[in-house]
Amino acid sequence: MLHPNYDNLTPDLIINAVESLGFIADMRFFPLNSYENRVNQIGIDDGEPVIVKFYRPSRWSDEAILEEHAYSRDLANLELPAVAPLQVKGRTLHYFQGYRFAAFRRQGGQAPEPNDFDQLVWLGRLLGRLHKVGGTTLFTARPTLTIERMISEPSNYLLSRNFIPSHLIPAYKNLINEVTERFRSLFNAITPSLIRCHGDCHIANILWHRETGPWFVDFDDCQNAPAVQDLWMLLSGSRHEQIAQFSEILAGYEEFHDFDRRELQLIEPLRTMRMVYYSGWLARRWDDPAFPPNFPWFNTEHYWQSHISELQEQLFILDDEPFRLF
Repeated sequence: MLHPNYDNLTPDLIINAVESLGFIADMRFFPLNSYENRVNQIGIDDGEPVIVKFYRPSRWSDEAILEEHAYSRDLANLELPAVAPLQVKGRTLHYFQGYRFAAFRRQGGQAPEPNDFDQLVWLGRLLGRLHKVGGTTLFTARPTLTIERMISEPSNYLLSRNFIPSHLIPAYKNLINEVTERFRSLFNAITPSLIRCHGDCHIANILWHRETGPWFVDFDDCQNAPAVQDLWMLLSGSRHEQIAQFSEILAGYEEFHDFDRRELQLIEPLRTMRMVYYSGWLARRWDDPAFPPNFPWFNTEHYWQSHISELQEQLFILDDEPFRLF
C-alpha cells in the first residue's frame, strides 16, 4: 500500500531504497529542487552519483509512470538527448516501504540562453525529432491537454475550497467563464493534432552541456497535446522577442517535422491555461509542508488580485493581433 504523503520519506529510507537496487551508497545526500516529487542525488561508492526520484503518492497510476518511462527510454534508445530512468533488475519503476521511485544517471549542464539563436535552432531540431517519435502513437494511461483539465478542474477546486477571497469571486468566475468559452471555440475551430509531448518543456527542464548540447529531463508531465505545447514555454521577453525566438526554434524544428502554423493561435490560450492550472496546483499541494514556506506569496489577497489582473491582461492580449512570425 502506498503511503498517502511524504511524512515517512526520511534520508535513511531513501538511502536504503537506493541500496535495495544493488548500489552501495557513500552517504553523500543532496536534495534537488523539486516540489511535486522528492528528488535527491545520492553518492555511490566507486561510481557516479545517481539521481533518485520518489513519485508523489497517488498522483499517477503505475501504468502512467511506466508510459512516461517507456517514452523517454524510446527517445534515448534512438540516441536523442532524453534522460531516461535506469533499468535495474529488469525494471524502471521500483517500490520500497510504500513509496515508488526511479533512478537516473546524473546529467550535468545549465539552462539554455533564451536569446541565443544558435541554441534555439538546436533545440528546435531536437524537438522536431522528439515529436516525430511522439507522433507515432498516443499515450493511453497518461493525461491529454484539455480545457477541462487545465481550466475547469483547477478553477472549480479553488472555488470549492474557498481559496479566493469572497469579494474577488465574481470577477474570477466571469474571467474563467469567458476564457473557457473563447478557448473552446478556438480549439474546436483549429482541431489541432495531438502527439506525445514532454508537456513541461521550459528551460529549467533542459540542461545544456558545453560539449554535448541540450538534454531534456523530467518527463513527469508528459501528455497528449498539440506540438506547440512543447515550444511556447521556451519563449520569454516582449512579443517582438518571442516572435524572433519562435522563428529560430521553428527553423530547426521543420528540418525534421512539419508544424501546423494554425497552432500559433494557441500560444496565448495555452499560457493562460497554465496560469489557471498553476494556481490550482498550488492549492492542491497546500497541505504539503514543503509548499507554504517555499511559496509564501500564494493565497494572499495580493496574490489573487494579481492573478485576476493577469487573466484580464491575457484577454486583452487575445484581442490584439495574433501571434505571427516575421
